[in-house]
Amino acid sequence: MFKSILSFGKRSNQPVVDALYEAIVASARQPHFYSQWGVPDTPLGRFEMLSLHMFLFLERARASNATLGALAQEVTDEFFKDIGHSLRELGINDVSMPKRMKKLARMFYGRAEAYRAALAEGDAAALAAALARNIRPDEPGWADAPLLAAYVERASATLAGQDDAALLAGRIAFADAAGVEAKP
Repeated sequence: MFKSILSFGKRSNQPVVDALYEAIVASARQPHFYSQWGVPDTPLGRFEMLSLHMFLFLERARASNATLGALAQEVTDEFFKDIGHSLRELGINDVSMPKRMKKLARMFYGRAEAYRAALAEGDAAALAAALARNIRPDEPGWADAPLLAAYVERASATLAGQDDAALLAGRIAFADAAGVEAKP
């Protein structure tokens, strides 16, 4: 009886949301990004990679049906819930949390717009520039930005080829960062 009372209000597709979000996080944590391409393995660097993979998932979901769109909203909610939890673990107090969450949301949606525009135009140089500006603002001319841009293009194509039914069942696969080469 208590189990059913305590589970009141839980979403029936929470296992699907969890599976998708876990795959997004796992892809964002590919060691190649941090060890080979110079993405900072810091809370901000991890936020950038998680945001990038969330963007890729959301772009895939945008190109689909309303059911997948609703699921994408639940995954987005999970993403921001996880960010809030991470901020608390870093010692951010509840008083400043709304302000920081608004800032992170603006950062995420601003990046998504820049990445979306570059991908839509097929402009690898603009995508690399946007990635460098957001991920390595401290390193002008970040040499690995074109590799990350090539990865983003490959991951986008990989996601586009995945069936809606698989995504709705919680199965998603991103490209592997290892072996990606920049376009000439």
